[in-house]
Amino acid sequence: MIEIDGSKGEGGGQIIRTAIALSAVTGTPVRITNIRVNRPNPGLSHQHLRGAEFLAKITDAEVQGLKLGSKELFFAPRRIKGGDFDVDIKTAGSISLFLQSLIPAALYASDRLRVRVRGGTDVKWSPPIDFLRFILIPALREMGAEIRIELLRRGYYPKGGGLVQVEIEPSALSGFTPPKLGVDLVKGISHASNLPGHVVRRHAESAEKRLLDLGIRSEITLEQVSEISTGSGIFLYSGYKSGSALGERGKPAESVGLEAADSLITELNAESTVDIYLADQLIPFMALADGRSEITVREISLHLETNIRVVEAFLQRTFRVERTNGAVKVLKP
Repeated sequence: MIEIDGSKGEGGGQIIRTAIALSAVTGTPVRITNIRVNRPNPGLSHQHLRGAEFLAKITDAEVQGLKLGSKELFFAPRRIKGGDFDVDIKTAGSISLFLQSLIPAALYASDRLRVRVRGGTDVKWSPPIDFLRFILIPALREMGAEIRIELLRRGYYPKGGGLVQVEIEPSALSGFTPPKLGVDLVKGISHASNLPGHVVRRHAESAEKRLLDLGIRSEITLEQVSEISTGSGIFLYSGYKSGSALGERGKPAESVGLEAADSLITELNAESTVDIYLADQLIPFMALADGRSEITVREISLHLETNIRVVEAFLQRTFRVERTNGAVKVLKP
């Protein structure tokens, strides 16, 4: 059995998601203690419960401590099974974070897994669903994963209501060493629900102008929808780098576009091959893949360090982290 101290590193949900996913893949029981003890609302949150409950379901796992506010979780999986499932995270719980723990396990299932997930697609403190659609999942496909993702409906805070369907085939992963790409074109999506049409245009136009001032062309799709919650956002990407921002009451629409553009520009200016968000999410997949993987990132985040620590506990795979030419190289031999 693996023992994980949930207060170490980033000390939040990332430890839980990575640990139970690798527990499922390896068949190794795990006990996570001190779960989120330094957070304002310590212990397992509603979001973490939904992810752990679903992994327990598809692995017939023995679990202890699977309740709201629990600071300790024991998870002992059996065989990972495929099938068709519907999951409702409730309210605006993040679909992206739910999928973070599901995808690694599903790649090692006995059969194809198809799941329709209801919840939030564009909510605070989590990757927007477009990050998975245009950054993470394309990277995993490059590694050999057979994954299809379809955004059926967007969901914003507070009611959620988003709907995403994912199909994952059992897949063998190979190493991943992306090249550093030049910037030919930035693509993006500006989206809004139950807001005037000028909001998505102002998001996009401010981002386009900021990029064009630096000589960078962009193509941003406008997406106007009417869902159960009001909200807006913009997602920009080029290669394996991205920038995003969400609208808020009282926040000018132009500020949303500028925030996303500036976030992407910071990544594009770095001597790196992936952005800081993709880097930490790739760590479990790099560890599970056959062969060598190497990425460079502009800085090491707590999430990345935490994922490396959890992965090394389960898989005895050692990562090398080296600073080089204004970036940080992360290598799995």
